[in-house]
Amino acid sequence: MSATRTRRSSSRGFMDPFSDAEVYYGPINDPKKQSSQRAFNRSRAFSVFENTSTDKKSFDETYSLQRRGSEDDSYSSSKGNRRFFIENVDSTLEELLRTEDTDRNFQITVEDNGPKVMKVGTSNSGGYNTINVRGTYMLSNLLQELTIAKSLGRHQIILDEARINENPVARLSRLISKQFWDYLTRRIDCNNIAKIASDTKINTPEAKVPRIYIPYNCPEQFEFYSKASKMHPSLKLDVQYLPSNITPEYVKSINDRPGLLALAMRECIDPETGEKSLTSYPYAVPGGRFNELYGWDSYMMALGLLKNGKIDVAKGMVEHFIFEIEHYGKILNANRSYYLCRSQPPFLTDMALQIFKRIGGENDPNAVAFLKRSFQAAIKEYKTVWVAYPRLDCDTGLSCYHPDGLGIPPETESGHFDAVLKPYLNKYDLPRDEFIKKYNDGKIIEPSLDEFFLHDRGVRESGHDTTYRFEGVCAYLATIDLNSLLYKYERDIADVIQEFYADSYEDPNDGTVTDSAHWRKLAERRKETVTKYMWDEESGFFFDYNVHVKKRTFYQSATTFWSLWSGLATDEQAKTMVEKALPNLEVLGGLVSCTESSRGEISLLRPSRQWDYPFGWAPHQILAWQGLSNYGFKGVATRLAYRWLFIMTKAFVDYNGIVVEKYDITKGTDPHRVVAEYGNQGADFKGVAREGFGWVNSSYILGLEYMNNHAKRALGACIPPVPFFNSLKPSEKKLYAL
Repeated sequence: MSATRTRRSSSRGFMDPFSDAEVYYGPINDPKKQSSQRAFNRSRAFSVFENTSTDKKSFDETYSLQRRGSEDDSYSSSKGNRRFFIENVDSTLEELLRTEDTDRNFQITVEDNGPKVMKVGTSNSGGYNTINVRGTYMLSNLLQELTIAKSLGRHQIILDEARINENPVARLSRLISKQFWDYLTRRIDCNNIAKIASDTKINTPEAKVPRIYIPYNCPEQFEFYSKASKMHPSLKLDVQYLPSNITPEYVKSINDRPGLLALAMRECIDPETGEKSLTSYPYAVPGGRFNELYGWDSYMMALGLLKNGKIDVAKGMVEHFIFEIEHYGKILNANRSYYLCRSQPPFLTDMALQIFKRIGGENDPNAVAFLKRSFQAAIKEYKTVWVAYPRLDCDTGLSCYHPDGLGIPPETESGHFDAVLKPYLNKYDLPRDEFIKKYNDGKIIEPSLDEFFLHDRGVRESGHDTTYRFEGVCAYLATIDLNSLLYKYERDIADVIQEFYADSYEDPNDGTVTDSAHWRKLAERRKETVTKYMWDEESGFFFDYNVHVKKRTFYQSATTFWSLWSGLATDEQAKTMVEKALPNLEVLGGLVSCTESSRGEISLLRPSRQWDYPFGWAPHQILAWQGLSNYGFKGVATRLAYRWLFIMTKAFVDYNGIVVEKYDITKGTDPHRVVAEYGNQGADFKGVAREGFGWVNSSYILGLEYMNNHAKRALGACIPPVPFFNSLKPSEKKLYAL
């Protein structure tokens, strides 16, 4: 098998999806010397053939067929049909950056002070005649195209004007579906395991060695990775077995020699040797610095992947979760050794159901088998993780984010806990590193510090790291988000047992037999308990309940709408939430994480937290849209979706195609600029953003499902929500619940 086919079979892990430059920019020979058949010999993907690109056609209604005129023809020019000839990609790129990138960050944005115009040669004149490319958006798109061309080793290209003047909504949608997902996709194999296993989060000598940990009962994987290590000795891959009993003490003991945790693999035929081997299922990573499989990120990404037809990647992530539950006892925060004690918000049942519908459903035996394996794993996770010690509160029957673990989380940035540790350093008169070692080794006993890190681990398991909602209290909170998800588990499990197990499920892990009525009773009991302890009629919010002090909190969080996504809320509660809670959380760019009053004052001693006001996150938008739609409030969902998509599109247009992890959704000028811990993943790129950010990519694809053509055109023109809503006819305003 050819090298190209081998690489493609690895699902493009670490591979440029446009590595075949023939597809992207046409033949490599001098465009000036190509025959008249050039337009038909090269792919016309994303290019103009008639009067517009195929991507633009979905946003405009009709086009009349016209004779293709001269590239310099004024009529053709007015219709945007021109084609540019870039004779020297390198020099054009250098000139563009020199004149337009005035802040020298390798991006062309509204903050640059260049002339915002550049001359480029026309295709039919061989570059002799020139035309102007104007404005931040077109120039930044030109920068992106030139950067990609250079990365492909192209010295000359012909570029359709429609490519750099593409409707922003069409362009971002295309990039997500055709490029971003491919860049975020990983599949572990012999050649890339060392790169994926490398970890920059921990700075110890042993952490610099790429390492993979294998479950004790997976000898075939141990053999596979040992062979990979011998085949590529320069990689220095360290292959280690995990013990059969993984305890917090063990996890702490290997924190200075962290490693990747093995994921699911299946048998295949090695294309090089023809022998049996193993291959990994593909998975998507969130973006930025991440190479691991994450928990709830994967669910949010799966929704977008399925919409874009990337079913194998979404299914692969469920296969990995089944493996994690079987071998590590839970769906992990991520598959690194220091996450072995920590899970994340559970979405497996709905994730499996969504994929089941796309791979054949009840009429396909393989799809049914996949669904059964997924639910067997989910039931095990439900029983052994979420309704077991220490996460279950026996008095209420509610569950908390309460992971095991010892010591200080090793994956955090250096200095992250300095303010917390300072009093203890003074007390023991020890340097920071020496104190941390003694504390982690149990030679220094500080119960108050133990409690701080208990809650800190809980915050990280919640996925909402960090927020003042959880600070110093997370492990004691029965949260509305977690209990809504477990209600959904109980309802989903009941439905699957009834339909696919003849209403009688024998659990292979504990021997119990249950029917659908049992699980529906669990769901109903949880619903009643959540209402009793968490529902506040006056404010229209579900609040978290502190099981330790037996009091309800009053932190107004966007996760209250998870009760709608799961179906836990009553119709009356849903109506009250829309009338009372929503106005407190709806801002310029959609649903804000929490209210400003709940967050409290910000100061040098009390800095911003990224999961608090004024920041908006894709998961909160996605779940709220679906939840509101479930209860008949699709107009409200559509209005919130327009707000979120506007913020994303505006930043994309003004800031060189940027798509980031989170946004400040209270401002429309530079919403990607987030002043909080961890910065903003997805903002650090040169020339072109190649991957966006996983769940944000999904939110754009899913949000567009709520938009009609009128709304898409308004988004393409970056019309802010209020002017857009005000311009609607009375009949149209109903579509947005106005």
